[in-house]
Amino acid sequence: TVSVTHHRTTIMINIARVLLLLLPAASLAFQTGSPAAVALSLSSNHNQPKYFGLHAKNNVETDDETTSRRSFVTSAASSAAMLPFILNSAAGNANAEEGDMYAPKFVQQYEDFTPTSEGWSYKEVKKGTKGGDAATDGDRVVFDWSGYTIGYFGRPFEAKGGPQGGAFDKDLDYFRTVLGSHTMVAGLECALKGMHPGDIRQVIVPYGPLSYPPEDKEHDLVGPKPTTFSGMRALNFVLENPRVDRTLLFNVKVIRVDKSDGKNGFVRGN
Repeated sequence: TVSVTHHRTTIMINIARVLLLLLPAASLAFQTGSPAAVALSLSSNHNQPKYFGLHAKNNVETDDETTSRRSFVTSAASSAAMLPFILNSAAGNANAEEGDMYAPKFVQQYEDFTPTSEGWSYKEVKKGTKGGDAATDGDRVVFDWSGYTIGYFGRPFEAKGGPQGGAFDKDLDYFRTVLGSHTMVAGLECALKGMHPGDIRQVIVPYGPLSYPPEDKEHDLVGPKPTTFSGMRALNFVLENPRVDRTLLFNVKVIRVDKSDGKNGFVRGN
């Protein structure tokens, strides 16, 4: 895309340069009356001696020469008038294509997910059978999770029951967060509200305010943080690449909901 844009812009600029060259030629033609003299003047760095020499031999102007001269001047003037439009068009095309590149319009849609007014989407996979209270602001939620760059080849950045061995081969601890603390991806925090122990939900989080903040490269401030180097690399490659769909998919299972005891502590849930 970059090479095509550069090629188009180069062509437009070259056309403009040719037209600019024609302007002094038109002026010479108007003053001397001979297109041949103009052609000769443009073909050499020593244009004035050759031009004046030719003009001295053709000091008698005919009607045909006058008509040809005026047509040439009119054409050159019209072309010159088009220069701003040509240059603006070239710049506009380049900017538009560059804008499409850095703000891609190919973000996928997932019709089997339920969209929310906040901008994230979800799908109920399984309802828990343990009972218990739904998670609300102030509760500590213990959950298991996995994450995928669903907009970019569906690569896992946190695997559960996924790739084994290598950097992914380690025991995963449950993640804990207090709802309303804003220490977790906003879209995922919203999705956990209302879930019960045992509930499983898939959550789609678009890139932007609902996703990982760009200034927190290590994801220490806003989680959940991938537990492996490979997972961190897979996640950050997508988040830092404006040329791809940076939509993320989280699979979450609520393990436990700990209610606040009102004393800066929690009552362990079932």
